[in-house]
Amino acid sequence: MSHSDSRILTPFDIKGLALHNRLAVAPMTRVSATETGLATRRMADYYQRFARGGFGLVITEGIYTDRQFAQGYPYQPGIVDAQQSAAWRTITDAAHVHGAKVFAQLMHAGALSQGNRFVDHSVAPAAVQPKGEQMRFYYGEGKYRVPRAMSEEDIADAVAGFAQAARRSVQESGFDGVEIHGANGYLLDQFLTDYSNQRGDRWGGDVRARIGLTLEVVKAVRDAVGEVPVGVRISQGKVNDFAHKWAGGEADAEVIFGSLTDAGADFVHVTEFEAWKPAFADSDRSLVALARRYAAGVVVIGNGGVQDGQCAEALIEEGADIVALGKVALASPDFPRRIAADEALAPFDPAILGPIADIKDDELIGNLGLKLTRPSLAP
Repeated sequence: MSHSDSRILTPFDIKGLALHNRLAVAPMTRVSATETGLATRRMADYYQRFARGGFGLVITEGIYTDRQFAQGYPYQPGIVDAQQSAAWRTITDAAHVHGAKVFAQLMHAGALSQGNRFVDHSVAPAAVQPKGEQMRFYYGEGKYRVPRAMSEEDIADAVAGFAQAARRSVQESGFDGVEIHGANGYLLDQFLTDYSNQRGDRWGGDVRARIGLTLEVVKAVRDAVGEVPVGVRISQGKVNDFAHKWAGGEADAEVIFGSLTDAGADFVHVTEFEAWKPAFADSDRSLVALARRYAAGVVVIGNGGVQDGQCAEALIEEGADIVALGKVALASPDFPRRIAADEALAPFDPAILGPIADIKDDELIGNLGLKLTRPSLAP
C-alpha cells in the first residue's frame, strides 16, 4: 500500500477536535519529573519531538491526581497544584505549535503504588495483595504492599481528585482532552477486576457493579471539563498480571463498553499485547472489534504490538478510528513523516527503557535531525 492510500494519514475529528491524522502516541510511564512532580525540560523535549514528527495526537504518561493515594512512582508527574499545571502548560503550548493535540492521561495507582511522597501506604477496593512484584525500571523492589480497603470517603476523595485534575488539565494546562486511566491494573481496573474487588457494597459484585467507579469518574470529569473530549483507557492484562482475561468474555465486554458509552465517554482506548488478535479463546473478535461493536458512536483508539504502517492499517480495518503507538514511536518519533515518505523505520533499542525507564539523552538527540525548542522549565 502506498502512503497515498493510507487511512492512518487521513484527518480525523473527535468531538469537534480536528486531528491531522489517525496516529497517536500511546501513554508511556517515563519517571522523569522532579521529585515534587513537576514536568521537566527533558519531558518537554521528549513530547515536542512527537509533535514535530507529525503525530496528530499525543497522550501523556499517567499523571497523578491528588495529594493522597494517587501517585504510583517516584518522579511521576502530577497535576494537583498551580505549579504543576504551569509546567504542563509549556509542554502543551510547544506541541500545539506543531499542530498536534495533547490529551492528559489521569491516573490513580491504587494498590500498585510503589513510590508515593504523600503517604506511606496504599489503598485499593479490598485488602488484597497484588500479584507479582514491583517494577524495577520504575524504582520498585520486592512484593507489593497489602493495601488498605477504601472507605466511602476514600472513594469520594479519589473521584474528586480525578475531577479536579481534569479541570486543571483543561483550564490551566491547555490540554485538548482527558483520558481516564482505567487499565493495566491501576485503581479503576482494580475495581473492575473480580479477584481484586472483593467488596460487598455497591462497588463490588458483578461486572455491572465493578465498572461503577469508572463510570462515576467519567461523569465527574465530564462535569469538570465541559465539552472537550473525555475517554477511558481499558485493558484486560495488567502490569502485574499480564495474561488476565475478563471472566465473562464477550458478555463482559458488552457490559463494559456499553456502560462507558451510556456514561458519556467520547472515546475508549483499548490496549492489548497484540491488539488485532482474538480477545478470548472462544471468540475470533479482538478487543478493538468488540469495542467497535458495543461502544456505538464512540471513537475507538487501538493500541498494542503495532510495528509498522501496515500493522497500523490492519488495526483500522479491525475497527479502530485511531492507532496509538508505543515502542515504535520511541524508536521513530517521526513515524508519521516516515510513513508518508515511504522511509524505513528505526529499530527499537530496549536500552531506552532500562535499567530505569526514564528519558535518556540519546532519545532527545533522536532520529529527527531537528533542533528542539527548550521551554523554560525545571531542569
